[in-house]
Amino acid sequence: MQQSLSEGQAFAESLLRPWVAYQVLIILGVFVAAHLLRRWIGPPVRTWMASRENWPKWRMRVLVVIHQRLRAIIFVLLIWAVVLAMREFTWPSRSYLLSLVATLASAWLLVAFATRLIRSVFLRRMVRYGAWVYVTLYVLGIVDETAELLDAAAINIGFMHLSLPLVVQGFVILGCLLAAARFITVSTSARIQSNEDISPSMRVLIVKVVQVVFYAIAFFVGVRALGIDLTGLAVLSGAIGVGIGFGLQKVVSNLVSGVIILLDKSIKPGDVISLGETFGWIQTLGARYASVVTRDGKEYLIPNEDLITGQVVNWSHTNNFVRLDIYFGTSYGCDPHQVRKLSIAAAQGVERVLSSRPPVCHIVGFGDSSVDYILRFWITDPTGGLTNIRGNVYLALWDAFKEHNISIPFPQREVRLLGEDQPLDMSDASSKSPG
Repeated sequence: MQQSLSEGQAFAESLLRPWVAYQVLIILGVFVAAHLLRRWIGPPVRTWMASRENWPKWRMRVLVVIHQRLRAIIFVLLIWAVVLAMREFTWPSRSYLLSLVATLASAWLLVAFATRLIRSVFLRRMVRYGAWVYVTLYVLGIVDETAELLDAAAINIGFMHLSLPLVVQGFVILGCLLAAARFITVSTSARIQSNEDISPSMRVLIVKVVQVVFYAIAFFVGVRALGIDLTGLAVLSGAIGVGIGFGLQKVVSNLVSGVIILLDKSIKPGDVISLGETFGWIQTLGARYASVVTRDGKEYLIPNEDLITGQVVNWSHTNNFVRLDIYFGTSYGCDPHQVRKLSIAAAQGVERVLSSRPPVCHIVGFGDSSVDYILRFWITDPTGGLTNIRGNVYLALWDAFKEHNISIPFPQREVRLLGEDQPLDMSDASSKSPG
């Protein structure tokens, strides 16, 4: 402690030397010059960036980061140029403070660029500030002294020794490991998703396993960096796990059901399913639920357990062929052979109806006022909607029947109004008279 105070006093006294004051003024001048250059160069650079419309996103993100740190970049370049000039024309001792500031500025700039890889704002700031503090102490050569000073306020919990440097170090390491785990999982996921040789369900399963493994490794290594002994928590975590297991039965059931769905490949992203009143296609398969998007834009989060235990209609399980049926009737005066031919030809003229599996039309009954038919046709894109293709086929039938004078009957009723002053039927009156 006394040594640290004496070193601090010596450093303060060194600031009063003339050449140290000159170096401080030079640093301030370089900062002002960097600020002015940033204001002069910044707008043209931003305009040039806005004109790069066809560039990849990653390149534009790099340019945005560079533009945000343009003042620091200019300052680092100018300060190092001044340091090199001072070393060339004067003694090294007269550029010591400049070299120190240049080294610190360069290190801070590298830390700022490196931490931009961390997506989480909280983790990014935590790692950035922790790294800035450590780099500053390291460049100044007072890491050990600072650690000894802060270690005096350490807390002992059983066999665990917690000090502020250890906690900061652990959180920085944990943040870096989580960022690295996320970077690895995102890169791996992109490669797996682009591999057409792997089925969609297996891609999701592999991505989930990779995420769990890397995040678990990052968490345990980060916790160990904090000095926490995980073996002592084994019994406690087991007891807590049993209690949580009873309270989270549904959650665990959904997790297990999600793994089963991914393994048996019964449902995969992109499939068109019907579950009760819900009809849509699966957008994503999560660990707890499946996201199903309907034609009207609603997104249903269906628990995985319901997909296992409920009756699910998968319209595209083994293939994308879907058969649709529509019913109609014509009058008894129309030739049924002509009606069948016209119906098939009208359905074949609709855009999404398959010609490789031609439509068929059959008589299904003789109704009270019409001959009833069923028209069956196939499509391969159920995600494009079912109601709209049925409507298009109905419209094609209407046009074809109207062109060939095929009538579609409808119930007709005749209503007669009886007046109150009608003569009484004498036969009925005589039958009701007594005797």
